[in-house]
Amino acid sequence: MDLHALKWSAVAACFVFSVVSGAVWFGPKTFFPSWWAALGKTASDQPAGSPVTWVLLMLTSVLQALFAAIVVPVLAGAMGGLAVSTGAAAGACLWLGFVAPSGLSNKLFAAHLKAWTIEAGNSLVNYVVFGAIIGALG
Repeated sequence: MDLHALKWSAVAACFVFSVVSGAVWFGPKTFFPSWWAALGKTASDQPAGSPVTWVLLMLTSVLQALFAAIVVPVLAGAMGGLAVSTGAAAGACLWLGFVAPSGLSNKLFAAHLKAWTIEAGNSLVNYVVFGAIIGALG
């Protein structure tokens, strides 16, 4: 893969979307309280918010955006060509084939199925929108 051929604007847009959607999805007025309780935490437990946590969070968002920009055009090409709709479908396929099962297997052994549904919902939205962005800018 020629990294010069990547649409870096799509990678940047996906990264920004990931950070913003995560902040909204896991906000105090949205899913955070339910997710936190599903992990067995109480309101008095404080989430880890160290600088290392935030750096790793940003790194994972960059990696997801980068690899989506590499893989989505290939999958969308197999669906008839890169466009917003095929990009979104390719993003959903990435989520269904890789992201959702991986997260589910981890949460099943920890008995955190409700937490998985909240996390998986955010990931599904991210990957579908990533695909749409890549389809639009690709």
